[in-house]
Amino acid sequence: MSEKTTRRSFDREFKLSAVKLVIDSGKSVKTIAAELGISDNTLFNWKKKYLEDAKNAFPGKGHLKPEQEELRKKDKEIARLKMERDILKKAIAYFTKEQE
Repeated sequence: MSEKTTRRSFDREFKLSAVKLVIDSGKSVKTIAAELGISDNTLFNWKKKYLEDAKNAFPGKGHLKPEQEELRKKDKEIARLKMERDILKKAIAYFTKEQE
């Protein structure tokens, strides 16, 4: 049987410090990745995300970017309003039947 390897996870601070180390030191991504014991591909992706949007880079598990959070709130509101609409439709149908 093959052993399952657990996937390592890194917090936001570690990712930021690793990316800043690459940017500030002038060393290559591959060199810094080897020093930190992570894949150079992983560090390259972190750097790419940081350069795209430094302020919102690495939101973490369960944390959404502001625009994603806004979409989630609007989706919840839409679902709530649809449920209210359906309840009102059923109530109207019930009361119109009762009056006949």
